[in-house]
Amino acid sequence: MTRHRTTIHLAAALALLATSAAAWADLTMGVFPRRPVGVTHKAFKPLAAHLSQVLGEKVTLVVPKDFKAFWAGVKAGRFDLVHYNQYHYLKSHKELGYRVIVANEERGKRTIAGALSVRKDSGIESVADLKGKTILFGGGRMAMGSYIAPTAVLKRAGLVEGRDYTARFAKNPPAAVIAVYNKAADAAGSGNVVLQLGVVKSRIDVGQMKVLAESEPFTHLCWAVAPSVPEAKAKKIQQAMVSLKQTAPAVLKAAKVTDFYAVTDKDFDKVREIVRFALGESY
Repeated sequence: MTRHRTTIHLAAALALLATSAAAWADLTMGVFPRRPVGVTHKAFKPLAAHLSQVLGEKVTLVVPKDFKAFWAGVKAGRFDLVHYNQYHYLKSHKELGYRVIVANEERGKRTIAGALSVRKDSGIESVADLKGKTILFGGGRMAMGSYIAPTAVLKRAGLVEGRDYTARFAKNPPAAVIAVYNKAADAAGSGNVVLQLGVVKSRIDVGQMKVLAESEPFTHLCWAVAPSVPEAKAKKIQQAMVSLKQTAPAVLKAAKVTDFYAVTDKDFDKVREIVRFALGESY
């Protein structure tokens, strides 16, 4: 009887081990559609391949078609590793338990800012001149650099959405800037680096555009792990990403970043301040 029970316990332990291994046989990396989906997928496919090699398990890249679909995926727990904006992180950390591990360094900078841009021939010379105008924000109301931070800039100038200006939304930040260049709106809300992106420069003459105003700088776009990811695995992912300059610089180049660096929750306190001022939300 004792031998029978031992056999059962051993079988149960082996089954549990097999289930645990299967659960980690395919790690899903979700990336938000900051740029067009095709461009984003091409940029991060090498990173997924590199992490697959380092972790010894398949890492599947998922780039949802738009911000709404992306956030639905975050809420549904579809992503083990996720790349998103700072507001996404604050919200998912508080409500869903995601843990931040890495942030981008882009063009040698570890911070980013929200921006309002206009055509140089628009006659708009200050934020105050946007009163009565239509502003096209990139990506929706959860876009930190493209909506929330520019909204804080407008609010500091005394302009309130719906009362002083009309807010509309483009699929992503590049689309917002391109639309304003084509005179579909008076101003664009986007990150302050969008006019420098190749996907924008290839479509419009950026020399005809100007940044009207920028928000305070804050920690760059970040990467976080789901609460189901063990701490040891999170550390391994973090180390693999922050060491890419030495181990696989081509992966950084493909991702259009100059580096990844380790961050903690405290690095997002400035983001919390901006969100509280612009939206009245506390995280």
